[in-house]
Amino acid sequence: MSVKQIYKWIGLGMTAVLLIFLFITTWYTVDESEQAVVLTFGEAEDGITEPGLHFKMPWPIQEVKKMSKETFSLDFGFNEGEDSEDKVTMITGDDKILQADLVVQWKITDPEGYLFASENPEQVLFNATSSSLRGVIGSSEIDEALTSGKAEIENEVREMLVSLIDSYDIGISIIDVKLQEVDLPNKAVRKAFTKVTDAREQKQSKVNEAEKYENQKREEALGEKDAIIQRAEGDKVERIQDARGAVSRFNALLVEYQNNKEITRERLVMETLEEVLPSANVYIMNDDGNTLKYLPLNQGNMQTLAPGQASQKEDDEE
Repeated sequence: MSVKQIYKWIGLGMTAVLLIFLFITTWYTVDESEQAVVLTFGEAEDGITEPGLHFKMPWPIQEVKKMSKETFSLDFGFNEGEDSEDKVTMITGDDKILQADLVVQWKITDPEGYLFASENPEQVLFNATSSSLRGVIGSSEIDEALTSGKAEIENEVREMLVSLIDSYDIGISIIDVKLQEVDLPNKAVRKAFTKVTDAREQKQSKVNEAEKYENQKREEALGEKDAIIQRAEGDKVERIQDARGAVSRFNALLVEYQNNKEITRERLVMETLEEVLPSANVYIMNDDGNTLKYLPLNQGNMQTLAPGQASQKEDDEE
């Protein structure tokens, strides 16, 4: 075989290899979990999100960049397994130090922006997350961050982070933000804070008990006051009615007295005696004898005693 033929076969082989390479680079496939963008001489033309077989101009005229559609997670902040010097600490609004663990779920929604708007979109996301979390924690007090304010902090971080990422336009969308844990930097601080929290809760408990006791005593006093007022009102009405009854009886008696003075006077004397005598001990003295007759009218019998016995009887009754 001559040299000319050898060069000919080499040329044919290189041409075949080139044709095969060009043929292979004119088609590509996109999976269900992928999205792609076609670059023409390095410039993005359109994004491909439909799965299946697609065709393009051969390389190097056009090339394809594939990216995932899945949701990614960025873990920022405090992790239990990290060394203390690697943990992210931040300062609260009341100048306290704490650590927070934040998980950001994100996905690529604009492949062109993800490829060309930033050199490192994930680093931009990390920095934006750090800025958002530190900004919200820096405006919150430590009690809020460690107790009931976690949900509010999470919502504020989400809103701030979404706003920052939208303004950067790096092809990323924030799906969710979860504040996993907020804790103090070391055991000594945690122990001291726990003591402070327990003391504050105990104080609040005592205050609640005192307020409960105060309310109870106030209600009892108000109830007693109402009862006294009601009794006084009842006594007032009773005395008024008694006074009116006495006035009515006196007026009736006055009319009878004016009509029949003697009869009325005798009747009053008799009624007075009827009221007084049943409770009185009556002694009837006989001055001309040696004996004393004692007549207890309320017992209905009579006894005869010697003078000495009568004196002793009087002393005993007194």
